[in-house]
Amino acid sequence: MLFDSHMRTLLSASAALVNALTPGESHGRRYTAPEGAERVAAVREALSAGPDLDPAEADLLAGTARALRTIFEAAAADRLDDAVPALNALLRETGARPQLDRSPGEPWQVHFHGSDDSYAVGWSAGCATGLAMALGGDYAGRLGVCAAPRCDRVYVDTSRNAGRQFCSTACQNRVKTAVFRARRAGADT
Repeated sequence: MLFDSHMRTLLSASAALVNALTPGESHGRRYTAPEGAERVAAVREALSAGPDLDPAEADLLAGTARALRTIFEAAAADRLDDAVPALNALLRETGARPQLDRSPGEPWQVHFHGSDDSYAVGWSAGCATGLAMALGGDYAGRLGVCAAPRCDRVYVDTSRNAGRQFCSTACQNRVKTAVFRARRAGADT
């Protein structure tokens, strides 16, 4: 997949936030979104955040994750006319703006910042812009929701052939095992 490293980071962060902070089903089990200190820990893990992340920022990112889930689900169902208004609303809310930045010894890169430089608004704006670049760049088909039964976790398909269907190898193996067992049971009758 031709996403540059920064875009890949934003798209991966978007999926990680959705999967960590929204309720649903995960790998065949009910998933409850974390609250309080557990939510802060989930954001730290999803974004590799430092220990200074506060609960208010984690709460803001949980709201962003809910909006991002709507966008992933609509894009995965090929309903871009539903995904785009939700994404545009998130871009407006965060005040997403491009800016050239660079790390020492690295070339200049386009990064996306929010209306303020807080951690949560910055990540929210970056994730929204990453999804906007994917949807506007004809990569909406690369945003997916797991096809395994009892799993609604999202993913970004970076495979060469755009053939990914599952959020993880665990879900892929669950489905393959179920198909194998069903085929075997049919052969035994």
